[in-house]
Amino acid sequence: MNSNSISFFGFACLRCQPQWVWAWSLVLLVSCVKQETGVQGGDSLSLHVAVASNFAQTLEEVGAVFEREIGISLVLSPGSTGKHYAQIVHGAPFDVFLAADAEHPQRLVEQGFGVAGSNRCYAMGRLVLWSAQPGFVDKGIEVLEQNHWHHLAVANPEFAPYGKAARSALEGLGLWQSLQARLVRGENVGQAFQFVLSGNAELGLVARSQVLRLAAEARGSIWEVPQTMYPPLRQYAVILRDGDEAKAFLQFLLGEEARKIIRAAGYDLP
Repeated sequence: MNSNSISFFGFACLRCQPQWVWAWSLVLLVSCVKQETGVQGGDSLSLHVAVASNFAQTLEEVGAVFEREIGISLVLSPGSTGKHYAQIVHGAPFDVFLAADAEHPQRLVEQGFGVAGSNRCYAMGRLVLWSAQPGFVDKGIEVLEQNHWHHLAVANPEFAPYGKAARSALEGLGLWQSLQARLVRGENVGQAFQFVLSGNAELGLVARSQVLRLAAEARGSIWEVPQTMYPPLRQYAVILRDGDEAKAFLQFLLGEEARKIIRAAGYDLP
């Protein structure tokens, strides 16, 4: 291994290696998996992945390419990071966890539920103020101090990192307490997004990636919350059940092909 490569689960890793080296490492790894498990060429392997709701649709795209190229399918369980964490601690049978923060994967490793050294940043999210109505938030954060709207959707900050980010931004503006009567809390940022999309809330503090997935004519109006107003939304993955299938998936997730999909979906890259 040269000095520019990274040791990851015993094989040279990711972006530092030429694409053909990276691709062949995955092919060889999956071949070993099938030999060890007795899976035949036409059969399929699968991984159960708990994924933060904001990243679920992006992971569907990544997973489709991963299955086509590597032969392992993903079974996704979207939800809030906090609730996934509680489920994992209580024995939920997930192989990999894609959280919306760094804290929960790190805690799982420290508590013995995650594989040491496998927690890696796969994406960096952005918080936006969004309305499905064109022109509604063109003046940015000033709209929150006005009275011509009734409901602001946020993810529950007790369970969802994007909810914590929304609370931090509103606290910094001195609006968290004064807006309590107008807040609509979703269990996760996916639900908060749906409140706005359905018209049950005029405004929402949601993930930028969710809005960018909409057709241009359906995006309404959007204002990017300055990153100085909330803690960084560094999204980390962690392997929960040590195995070559999970290692192959995490290597693919951090590789260039997946990174292109993640970047196109509106995320920053680590």
